[in-house]
Amino acid sequence: MESLNHWMNDLLQSLGVSAETASLMDDYCMALMIVLIALALNYILQEIVVVSVSRYLKKKPIPFLRHLLDHKVLSHVLHLFPGVLMQLGLPLAFVEHAEALAFCQKLVFVYMIGTVMVTINSLLKAFNDWYDETYLKKGRPIKSLVQVLQVVMFFIGGILVVSVLIDKSPASLFAGLGASAAVLMLVFKDSILGFVAGVQLSANDMLRVGDWIQLSNGAANGVVTEITLNTVKIQNWDKTITTIPPYTLVNTTFQNWRGMQESGGRRVNKLVHLDLNTLKFCTPEFLEKIKKEIPLMADYQYAEKDKVTNAQLFRVYVWRYLQASAEVNQDMDVIVSQKEATQFGLPIQIYFFLRNKVWREYESIQSDIFDHFLVMVQAFDLKLYQYH
Repeated sequence: MESLNHWMNDLLQSLGVSAETASLMDDYCMALMIVLIALALNYILQEIVVVSVSRYLKKKPIPFLRHLLDHKVLSHVLHLFPGVLMQLGLPLAFVEHAEALAFCQKLVFVYMIGTVMVTINSLLKAFNDWYDETYLKKGRPIKSLVQVLQVVMFFIGGILVVSVLIDKSPASLFAGLGASAAVLMLVFKDSILGFVAGVQLSANDMLRVGDWIQLSNGAANGVVTEITLNTVKIQNWDKTITTIPPYTLVNTTFQNWRGMQESGGRRVNKLVHLDLNTLKFCTPEFLEKIKKEIPLMADYQYAEKDKVTNAQLFRVYVWRYLQASAEVNQDMDVIVSQKEATQFGLPIQIYFFLRNKVWREYESIQSDIFDHFLVMVQAFDLKLYQYH
C-alpha cells in the first residue's frame, strides 16, 4: 500500500502537480480505491448471503425470514460492512492529512448511522407485517406502536447525524432541545394524541382491524380497515372511506358490533301492531278450528274455564314458530310479549336472534319470517293496525 502510495505521488508530480497537492490527491485516490474495494466486497456478500437465503426459503418457507427478505433487512445489514471497512481503511490512505481523514470518517459515520436507521425501519416493517399475518386476527394491531418507534428512531438518528457533522455531543443537543419542548409538542401534537389514544384503544381492546363500528354522530358506519398513529380508516357500507384521528374515538362514543359478530346470533327486535277492535275471546269452536288448521297449534291445551283471546293464541303461535325454526338460535333469548296499547294499536314485541349474521342474508331471513307473521295474523281473526 505504501509503495503504491509513493508511485502515485511521483506520477502526479511528474505531471506538474505540486508536492502538497499531489500528496493530498494521492491520499484521496487511495481512499477512493478503499471505497471501491469495500463496495465490491459488499456486492459479493449481497450475492452470497441474500441469494442463499432466498433459495433456502423456497425450499423451506419461514414466514418471519420471508418478511425480512421482502423488506431487504438482510441487504441493509450487509451495507454496514462497507462502512466498517472504510473506517478501518481510511487511516491507511490519509497518513499525513489528519483533517481530510477526520472529514471522510465523519461522512462514513453518517453513512453508517443512516444505514442503521434504514435497517431498523425495515425490521420494524417486517415485524409488523409478520405480526399482522400471524396474530392480527387473534389480537390487536401494532401498527401505531411501530410508527411511534419509527418516529423516535428517526428523531434520535437525526440528532446523532447533526452531532457528528457539527462535532458536538448528542447529550448537549438533547439538552438544548429540552428548552424547545413546547414547540416540539406543538409540532408533534397529532402524533402524541394519536399515540395516547392508540394505547387506550389497544389496552382496553376497544378497536381492532375488521371491527364493524358505528359513530354516534353518523360520520362513519362500516368496517375498520387500518389503524395507524394518526388515522383510523373505516370503509362504510356504501364503499366510501372515512378517515378519523384515533383520539376522536376516545373522546366520543361509538358502537362496536364485534360482540354480535363473535356471539351465536344477530338480534331481531320488531313490533307487530294489532288493531284493538279485532281482539276478542275465543269460542271452543274457534279454538278447535285453530288446532285443526294450524299444525303448530295442534297440541295446544287450554282449560275450559280459561278465557283465551285471539291475541294470546297469536303470541303462542309466534313463539312456537320461532322455536321450530332452524334459523333461530335457541340458545339465546326468544321473547314474544305484549306492550302497552297506544293510539297505534296493540304492539306485540317479537325478539329473537338469527344464527346467520351476514347482513344481506340476515335481512332476507328476518323479512321472510315477518312476512309470514303478518299474513298469519288473519288466521286468528286479527287485523294489523293501519292509520286512516
